[in-house]
Amino acid sequence: MNPDTPSPDPLAALPVAPSGLLARITGFLDMGGPAMYAIAALSVLTLALILWRIWALMRLGAFSGGRVTARALALWEAGDRAGAQALLAGRRSARARVLRAAMEAALDPRLDRAATEAATEQIARATLNEAGAGLRFLDLAASIGPLLGLLGTVTGMIAAFQGLQAAGVRADTATLAGGIWEALLTTAAGMAVAIPAMIAQSWFEGLIDGLRHDIEDGATRIFLAQDRLRGRPVLVPEGAGAAVVNWAEAAARAVAQANARGD
Repeated sequence: MNPDTPSPDPLAALPVAPSGLLARITGFLDMGGPAMYAIAALSVLTLALILWRIWALMRLGAFSGGRVTARALALWEAGDRAGAQALLAGRRSARARVLRAAMEAALDPRLDRAATEAATEQIARATLNEAGAGLRFLDLAASIGPLLGLLGTVTGMIAAFQGLQAAGVRADTATLAGGIWEALLTTAAGMAVAIPAMIAQSWFEGLIDGLRHDIEDGATRIFLAQDRLRGRPVLVPEGAGAAVVNWAEAAARAVAQANARGD
């Protein structure tokens, strides 16, 4: 090898980062003007929020179906209080957190039924608020996206007709048409952001409603099972009013009514 020959630069063999894609994206945004840049920023924030909400709802067990909590409720209603609590111990799902708090409150002898429900409701409200965090921004994105697109279209149309007026008799309809379709890009972009945001918001709200229903149903089953164990009074419909009896009296009355109907 000739010592006078320069050695090849190892960096020259590395692939060059493509700049054509970035230039095309920048050119596309430039066609829509400032409104298009605002829509692009909104789209990035919306996508990031959707991915974050999916991860958060997965962590809260919104997609699990509540199989573990269903087994825990079955143990609780069967009288195995320790087994039900052990099954939910350490779990971070929304159902498990609220139902574990309901079990602890139901077993606390210092709390009556109203205090037990209030303590559980406080935990449930905080958990559901955590599940619904960020949905207001999705609603905002679904509302403001088309408005930003319309704003960009209006300003683009104004610029196109100003160019047509400046051209005078030498005006070219092709130039005008080009300015119009470039202005309409912002409307399409705004709708492209708003539609996924609206779909994601409806989907998330449905998941949260499912969590709320499961939590309310589970807490009610916990309280009723504890009331049966303690023999607390309940309301049994009787004619136009309601009589306050305990669970044993309610069962005896139901048997007596069934026998009376059989006679």
